Amino acid sequence: MGLFAIRDYRRLFSAQVIALFGTGLATVALGLLAYDLAGPRAGAVLATALTIKMVAYVVVAPLAAAYVDRLPRRLFLTVLDAVRALVVLALPFVTEVWQIYLLIGVLQTASAAFTPTFQAVIPDIVTEEADYTRALSASQVAYTMESLLSPVLAGVALAVMSFNLLFLGTSLGFAVSAILVLSTRIPNARPSQHTSPLDRVVSGIRTFTATPSLRAVMALNLVVAAAGSIVVVNTVNYVRDVLGGTQSDVAWMLAASGSGTLLAALVLPRILDRVAERIVMLTGAAVLVVGVLVALATAAASLAIPPLTAAIWLTIGAGMALIITPTGQVLRGSVEPNAIPQVFAAQFSLSHLAWLITYPIAGWVATTAGFTTTWTILAILAALGATAAPALWTREEKATDATPATETVGTTPGIMAETTPGVTAGITDRGPGIDVLVRTAADTAEGTLAACQCACVHAV
Repeated sequence: MGLFAIRDYRRLFSAQVIALFGTGLATVALGLLAYDLAGPRAGAVLATALTIKMVAYVVVAPLAAAYVDRLPRRLFLTVLDAVRALVVLALPFVTEVWQIYLLIGVLQTASAAFTPTFQAVIPDIVTEEADYTRALSASQVAYTMESLLSPVLAGVALAVMSFNLLFLGTSLGFAVSAILVLSTRIPNARPSQHTSPLDRVVSGIRTFTATPSLRAVMALNLVVAAAGSIVVVNTVNYVRDVLGGTQSDVAWMLAASGSGTLLAALVLPRILDRVAERIVMLTGAAVLVVGVLVALATAAASLAIPPLTAAIWLTIGAGMALIITPTGQVLRGSVEPNAIPQVFAAQFSLSHLAWLITYPIAGWVATTAGFTTTWTILAILAALGATAAPALWTREEKATDATPATETVGTTPGIMAETTPGVTAGITDRGPGIDVLVRTAADTAEGTLAACQCACVHAV
């Protein structure tokens, strides 16, 4: 209650939740719009739209995180929300596939700039570390609940209205988010010196390659993307063309995946209190491989059984949560605090790269070669990642020498930040003695990564 007693945080959290549920509705609607325009090629359309989204996030988000301190943040966030509201409002009126790509490009560019800027605001408003930890938890709960509730709401709505009206709900969500942001007292960012965002990511990737647990995380990224792409890209065509389902059935199948995510999220805190992150994440990889193999078997045997498909989708949702949820803690525990912002930035880029590989496979190959061939390829990728992860994650160690103290540590709110006088390396805990600038950069980076990893399973 102390956290939500902070007026400005309460408004920002409300804006986040409203916009988040709006994007969930639009994800269902976009899949149905693609099917309406392209029919059997809907998967290819979604894959292209998602590829555009990943490129926007990889290119725009680090730039926004690095240079947003030059802009008034409240006005910047409000304008971005307004742009997103207008773009989504235009989606129901498209008549050609290329128009979807154009609008998605504009929408995702705005979202990629919005997310790191928004996450950078939170530590400036929630200044107590304990409260900020609760804020991260509250955001994670919102993401988890949305993965189930948005498809459920869409499924109920589609029983009585056209899918195009879901875009209206999304647009209203962004508009309300803009109003709430505008009503919030948001301090401008502290000025800082800038280095190339690419240099920061490269520094983090060096740390990844030097640290066994982080090399395993790279392999697990591929497992998550290979399995998740089946749900995100192929659901609409599989439900409509193979299972013979309705528009509402598409939403309910996506809700099955969200149910798996929610169920895993409910039990994970107690499990992680007793079981090491390594075991939980490797178990998640095994669950995902099994889910993909069973999906492949049903496609090869032409078993068009909706309850069975829903169980597979639920399994995939649970497996993804088992890997994604502990990732932040693994990143923090694998390096010294001065290197935390870099490794979060590297994970941001590496996880999106995995989706950039699997999204086109799920959409484009399925359109030309069918689900059996596509899911065979994705099953191989998932199995490779799941096999490599335990082999790479052989022992626990911190990459104490991977990032010199003179390189990037935290000052700039965003994914990364530069060294400032008085910030020193070698701090080994997050207690009261840790420099507030280091903590702010690390916490902001974690919030941005969590938000963007959740966004990977949304078409909007």
